[in-house]
Amino acid sequence: MKNIFLGLFLLSYSCNSVSDQPSAKLVVVNAHIWTGNPALPWADALAVSGDSLIFVGDGEACKKYYSDSTEVVDAGGQMVVPGFIDSHVHMIDGGYSLLAVQLRDVASKKDFISRISAYAKTLPAGVWITGGVWNHQNWGGELPEASWLDSVTPKNPLWLYRTDGHIGLANSVAMKIAGITSEIKTIPGGEVARNENGKITGIFKDNAMSFISGKIEPPPASIKDKAMDAAMKLYASCGITSMQNMGYDWSEQEVFQRTHDLGKLTLRIYSVMPLADWARLKDEVNRNGKGDRWLRIGGLKGYVDGSLGAHTAAMLEPFSDKPADKGLLITSPDSLYNFIKNADASGLQVMVHAIGDRAIRTQLDIFDSVVKVNGTRDRRFRIEHLQHIHPDDIKRVADLHVIASMQPYHAIDDGSWAEKYIGLTRCKTTYAFKSLEDAGVTLAFGSDWFVAPPSPLEGIYAAVTRRTLDDKNPGGWIPEQKITVEQALVAYTMGGAFAAFDEKNKGSLEKGKLADFVILEKDLFKVAPEKIKDIKVVATYTGGKKVYGREP
Repeated sequence: MKNIFLGLFLLSYSCNSVSDQPSAKLVVVNAHIWTGNPALPWADALAVSGDSLIFVGDGEACKKYYSDSTEVVDAGGQMVVPGFIDSHVHMIDGGYSLLAVQLRDVASKKDFISRISAYAKTLPAGVWITGGVWNHQNWGGELPEASWLDSVTPKNPLWLYRTDGHIGLANSVAMKIAGITSEIKTIPGGEVARNENGKITGIFKDNAMSFISGKIEPPPASIKDKAMDAAMKLYASCGITSMQNMGYDWSEQEVFQRTHDLGKLTLRIYSVMPLADWARLKDEVNRNGKGDRWLRIGGLKGYVDGSLGAHTAAMLEPFSDKPADKGLLITSPDSLYNFIKNADASGLQVMVHAIGDRAIRTQLDIFDSVVKVNGTRDRRFRIEHLQHIHPDDIKRVADLHVIASMQPYHAIDDGSWAEKYIGLTRCKTTYAFKSLEDAGVTLAFGSDWFVAPPSPLEGIYAAVTRRTLDDKNPGGWIPEQKITVEQALVAYTMGGAFAAFDEKNKGSLEKGKLADFVILEKDLFKVAPEKIKDIKVVATYTGGKKVYGREP
């Protein structure tokens, strides 16, 4: 009788064990999976239930998660990686750029004018021409002027950003609307360019850009939503499943929230607000929390300086090509300190744009002071860009546990002309990926889109090869700052997750984490480094749902 009861107990236990075993809605098999998990670096299968991973490992062991309703994806030996995380993006402006006149590849003054002329003819009179994204280095370094465009845009105000977002070009119609006259005074942290005769050229730098940008009527919600949709589709095609938006104002958060409420988000968003709005963000978090796994808040972004291309990066020594110029500070150190101290004391994360070596040192000093006042905690301060660091400050970044939020594509763009601006010696620690990595700094990679292309594969290519866009550095520009494919992958996955306090949910493929992953047509570790940028994304999955599939 005892044996009968024992048999019934074992049978019951066995049945319960089977029923407790979760079945997968999706499995990916026959894959070459780089998990990003040091405890299990490689696998060949994964299983998804709900929006999360329930298994990552051996294909044979994965079979126990099959059911009649399980979708089975045979990866055909292709590479699978965690969903890429873009740690620095301007999402809505990027979406607008997809809808605007395309100027990024323009290589001459003549083509610059003709392309804008053709675009202006498609618009009704009075409609603003915005976006554009031009780079005067493409045609030799001469900055454009309003006089170039006034004859082809007589009925449309025009406001076009340089690729770095720190210079804007206005035509005469736009300047008239903005009330710009020859008597206008410059403002701290900005510059209104004038020619040798003192006439305003139409070029406005950094804080002075507000003279024009503040006069542009914001587009209606329908256009914002269209830009958001276009941006999400592009990001899905690049294998990006999460992004961290460096917001200029709260209107972007409204677009994200509206898209979220409609159930239309296809990527996860960490929505970062302007640093000066720390009190408003504190109140919002206290009232409604920081959000969910699709849309989160809690971060603030400020500025120390401008950009190298605009000669507004704050440098310790003068620019090589402008001996009387050391750049400028967009925000005073005292204001930055007060904003950051209060935001940090409120439990909010702070990230600050600092490009020049003087700007970076200034920001490190401020972070150091805030830590001493507010005490030690896991705060994850970030410096955005961290482009031209003085060698003496590399160890300080590590000692202060500051995250280096960097954009590798900028290195192969700026590398074509940066030495002209700051000389070879200072360039040795420009985009110092390897030096920072060796010092133990956490790298979080992103694109800075719309400023640069959003593709993480192009970013990995840039970090690994450092081959400049002009193809004059086939062995790499400052090659000692190259990093490995795996280091770059970590920066685009776990580094990005850690930089947003989200490493428990994403950044690697592990049981219990979100099922955000990408299938690539080729193995990043096996192709020649110079071929990485040409690898295609086959499919992108967010929360186990396919949000992009490459057409055969």
